[in-house]
Amino acid sequence: MTAHRQPPNHNTLTCYTDYRCRLPECVDRYRQWDRARYRAKASGEPGRYVDAEPVRQHLLKLYAAGITIHAVAAATGLSYLAVRSFTHHEYGNRRSRRQRCTTTTQAKLLAVTPDNITTGRIDATGTIRRVQALVAIGFPLERIAPHTVLSVNNMSALLQRKTVLASTASSVADAYELLRNRKPARHGVDKRNISRATKRAAANRWPTPTYWDRHPGAIDDPDFEPLYGVTRREIVAQDANWIMRTTGVSKATAAARLGVSKAYVEHAFRDHPEYALEVAA
Repeated sequence: MTAHRQPPNHNTLTCYTDYRCRLPECVDRYRQWDRARYRAKASGEPGRYVDAEPVRQHLLKLYAAGITIHAVAAATGLSYLAVRSFTHHEYGNRRSRRQRCTTTTQAKLLAVTPDNITTGRIDATGTIRRVQALVAIGFPLERIAPHTVLSVNNMSALLQRKTVLASTASSVADAYELLRNRKPARHGVDKRNISRATKRAAANRWPTPTYWDRHPGAIDDPDFEPLYGVTRREIVAQDANWIMRTTGVSKATAAARLGVSKAYVEHAFRDHPEYALEVAA
């Protein structure tokens, strides 16, 4: 959501799985999680799958009552795509809707009713990223807004918000699904405005829909930090900066923890001086 990648969150599994972080503590945390997952699978706990049709029908009734997919996701702790998969085809292809689900997922979704759900504000991360992705393929905000419940001015303000109404999130998600595979020129956007939109997105490193397709579910995850347009050297500079600041170790020690040479860290700092640290060098 920002032009520059922030130091990675070394307290989540995405640090290991998505950023390929190999700090010893991060590797150990992933291995503990993987062992726990294996034990649970061996005991049969997550392997109990049931027919998804009762959940699908329940969700359709919720939607008819004005409950949005985002509201259900926020209430259950499931991702937007996980909830959506029961009633819609997957993004980017025509694969069928979900046919089975675990008993745990079933229980979470069936527990949601119009009487016990709050349809107010939710995290804006996924909504903002969808707008940014459409800009990245050439759609200006003024061409996205008519496909949503927002005005052009509100669409611009949306990019700065921390939370949005669940209804707004669903409206933008529908617009994203409609436009993500379409050419802006075929919607009346001239070359100059297409170029202006793509340049704005490139300057801010806003990922395209194709990028989000490669990371299913990540678009709504505020803990997932996209590495779109970020080089390996910049990542090392940021990680070395974080290690040295938080632990006080030397540049050589930080390099060893990252699995690179001290010279590599020095080159990384030279190319990205905004992260350079000379203390304890």
